[in-house]
Amino acid sequence: MPLTTVSNGRTYDWSYAVGRAAATGTGFNYPQTMCLGNDGDIFVANRGNENNFGQRVNRVKLGAPGEEELLAEFFTWGEGEGKSRWPFGVAVDSQNNVYVSDEWTNTISVFHGNGTFVRSWGTTGSGDGELLRPAGLACDQNGNVIVVDSGNNRLQVFTGEGKFLSKFGKGGSGDGEFNRPWGITLDTDGNTYVADWKNHRIQKFSPDGTFLMKIGEYGTVPAAPDAFAVTYLGPHISTTPPAAYPKAGVLNHPTDVAVDSDGDIYIADWGNHRISIFDSRGRPLTNLMGDAQQMSKWGQQSIDANPDMMKALRRVRNLEPQWRLCFPTAVDFNPKTDEIIIADSQRNRLQIYKKVRDYVDFQANL
Repeated sequence: MPLTTVSNGRTYDWSYAVGRAAATGTGFNYPQTMCLGNDGDIFVANRGNENNFGQRVNRVKLGAPGEEELLAEFFTWGEGEGKSRWPFGVAVDSQNNVYVSDEWTNTISVFHGNGTFVRSWGTTGSGDGELLRPAGLACDQNGNVIVVDSGNNRLQVFTGEGKFLSKFGKGGSGDGEFNRPWGITLDTDGNTYVADWKNHRIQKFSPDGTFLMKIGEYGTVPAAPDAFAVTYLGPHISTTPPAAYPKAGVLNHPTDVAVDSDGDIYIADWGNHRISIFDSRGRPLTNLMGDAQQMSKWGQQSIDANPDMMKALRRVRNLEPQWRLCFPTAVDFNPKTDEIIIADSQRNRLQIYKKVRDYVDFQANL
């Protein structure tokens, strides 16, 4: 029976998990960002670690639980064309070309959907068309690439070939200003949403870059009484209903944002170890904390092949901390399946929920 979160007329059923820790092959290594391809496959940019392994982009076919399949692996660590140092953002255009940013080399690399290298572009600096620590990417309906130029606290727009077109934003905390922006998405109207990481908010812009709205303010979620210190494993977050939290709508270093076809907004609330959901007006709805009680297919394969791992798992008194999200870095929404896909970074997996769509906007007349 699926685990269900219900709030304000919305229902979210936990579906399944995909992944395991792996430096190559069927698994992830600190997934950083992700993007849906035109056919529903998910492209995941893996950050890897300081030992120079695990950096890559995975193309994974999703489906029913247990049907996931690794289709391609590219942009692995190295020097030269088609290689990466610190992968960050990933985006796919209408032709299924894949764009990946590299925070170390300040470049954008382009691949075919099967992982074949096409070209790269980018120059280090702060002038028009120059990049400094590029982060999230998005492709608009015209085939242009919007780059979150994080080190320069702005967004820049390029053609797919890398020709500079426009820019907007600057450093600061006012409307339209950024402090180390991270993830980005576009809605069906072409509006841009940016995770303004150090300003603890999401900003929304029109297609021409006009500021429209901001969502969230800084705040932390209280830990459960038995929570342990925040480490790379994360705290044991309380399952207390969101209504009991001191203030709704708080964010702690949000890293990514997604918008569904109803206009609901999903935010990777990285520092609070959850996905926060808001309606189209920016009003908080509920939070997803992670419910991965069932092992992923690839994770189960690791346990089945390793008796010592199986014994260690049996010795654990309480597996609940492992169900929960731990520093989620990315979120996406598949309009064809109504699935919310979450990059559970420190667990090296994806957690997938399904949104039930037969609801009425109970606040429509407020």
